[in-house]
Order: sequence, then C-alpha cells, then structure tokens
Amino acid sequence: MEPLMAIAIGIAYATAIYMMLRRSIVKLVIGILLISNAANLLVFTAAGLKRGAPPLIPEGASAPIGDVADPLPQALVLTAIVIAFGVLTFSVVLIRRAYLIVKADDLDQMKDTDT
Repeated sequence: MEPLMAIAIGIAYATAIYMMLRRSIVKLVIGILLISNAANLLVFTAAGLKRGAPPLIPEGASAPIGDVADPLPQALVLTAIVIAFGVLTFSVVLIRRAYLIVKADDLDQMKDTDT
C-alpha cells in the first residue's frame, strides 16, 4: 500500500508544481491546494498506514489494548486542513479583488500594472 501511496503523492506534488508554474492565478491557487493535500497524504503515509482502534485506555488498564491508531498524525493533518482552508479563502478573496482591478487573471498582465 505504501508504494502506491508514494506514487500518488509524487503525482500530486508534480501536478501541484506544474499548476503553480502556470500564468493563470486561478491555476496557482489550485496548485497551492493540491500541494497542501499532497503534504497531508505524505504525513499520513510517513506515520504508517494501518487500521486500528481509537487510542482509548480501558478502565483499570495502564495502556491501550491491541492495535491502536496513532493520534499525532491525525491531529497534525487536521490542523493542516484548517490552515489550508484559511489560505484558500484568503487567496480566493485576493484573486477576486485583483480581478476586479485588473480585469484579467493572467499574472503577466497583473505585473504590468505595477508602478
């Protein structure tokens, strides 16, 4: 399963970098979104892909019984998802404002408006 995930993560990173190098600002934001999702997948894959029970300790025991899922990667990815959503929201508002001023989504045309 890990080699398949490594290939999928590599494809996601390659697609994200390709999209970020395009001239359209909308494709730039799509690339940023893809690269954040690829990073989340990388964290999950590096932590190990295994199914397990929630890490709850039964009453009277000192440790969880059986295989348990590691909660740290899940917490990191959940935080990263929230941050990525905030960045995406800010980017969409910024793109809308820039489009209203410049009337184009081409980054080269936006660079020409600098004084």
